[in-house]
Amino acid sequence: MRVISGQAKGRPLIAVPGIATRPTTDKVKEALFSIIGPYFDGDKVLDLFAGTGGLGIEALSRGAGSAVFVDTSPRSVEVVRRNLDVTKFGEKAQVYRNDARKAIKVLERSGQPFDLVFLDPPYAILDCDAILQELADRGLVSDDAVAVVEHASAVSYPDEFGGYHRTRHAVYGETALSVYRYRKEAGREHTESLEASDSEGGIGP
Repeated sequence: MRVISGQAKGRPLIAVPGIATRPTTDKVKEALFSIIGPYFDGDKVLDLFAGTGGLGIEALSRGAGSAVFVDTSPRSVEVVRRNLDVTKFGEKAQVYRNDARKAIKVLERSGQPFDLVFLDPPYAILDCDAILQELADRGLVSDDAVAVVEHASAVSYPDEFGGYHRTRHAVYGETALSVYRYRKEAGREHTESLEASDSEGGIGP
């Protein structure tokens, strides 16, 4: 694994020991950033299932301004910190060891929305759309933000939910990328529609 482009181009990245972590391959990472980038201008990044930190670090290398890395594994957190040292992006990053859902609640206190969100969880986790919705509901996604879900190609995610609209779906063997754009106004309309539907339906038999 390596940083593909930008300030830290060519720097090798350390892998997490063992087989529990499935890092994004360089081929998929290169394809992903050609879809969403290739470069950024001070964007705030959330790498929620960080693993090695490869996606967030690639974004920093390509011009993102800051990144928050979250992983529940102590080994992964250690590797992310080492990779940040290798690429010299430590001052632009915060690394937390926490469960994704708990981390979202903690991050809400900052009141700082993210412009770019990466979700690359273990393939057994199948509710990335619900996680993205919770991020939006808690004010952690900026208007016009981009969210990327890396998932098994056999798994399907909706084209639209809340304020998210899928702009790209790409398959690379057993891996798929679902790229979403978030619009606050669309999310607000969705919420109002649900509330109106509940009101009309009532609670009687």
